[in-house]
Amino acid sequence: MPARPEYLLLPANRAFIAFTLVVGFLLNLPPWGRIGWVPDFLALVLVFWNIHQPRKVGIGIAFLFGLLMDVHEAGLLGEHALAYSLLSYGAISLHRRVPWFGTLGRMVHVLPLFLGAELASILVRMAVGSGAPGWSFMLSALTTTLLWPLAEALLLAPQRRAIERDEDRPI
Repeated sequence: MPARPEYLLLPANRAFIAFTLVVGFLLNLPPWGRIGWVPDFLALVLVFWNIHQPRKVGIGIAFLFGLLMDVHEAGLLGEHALAYSLLSYGAISLHRRVPWFGTLGRMVHVLPLFLGAELASILVRMAVGSGAPGWSFMLSALTTTLLWPLAEALLLAPQRRAIERDEDRPI
């Protein structure tokens, strides 16, 4: 079996990281968020950057975006903030382990993170009197996990380009 190519990555640009976080937030704004199977784009981008750049995107940024999501949805203040903070903590805890696996292995590692964030959000809602949602909450975590390879390809693309284009250099 041929070895997969390894890329030397350029440093991540802070402006690009901020741009992707804002785009993830904007993709969560349309009212499709309460449909069970729609992925949480902001959670996907947060986990990606927590794994690949934990010093630039941390729990504080996740908490801030969680508060923005809470204000947008006019729900319980702190529901998304708690979920995204726990999600970021888990992703930062795994940031050294996850890159060693293939695509399927990385997806297996991030699925429990997304499920845990959904479960935390559901537990907060149930604590204030909302009913149990059933098993449909797992669909959002599953579809978010299925988008992981696409997110990796898109978000790592600017870092994979060579600084100097040279046809004789293989990297």
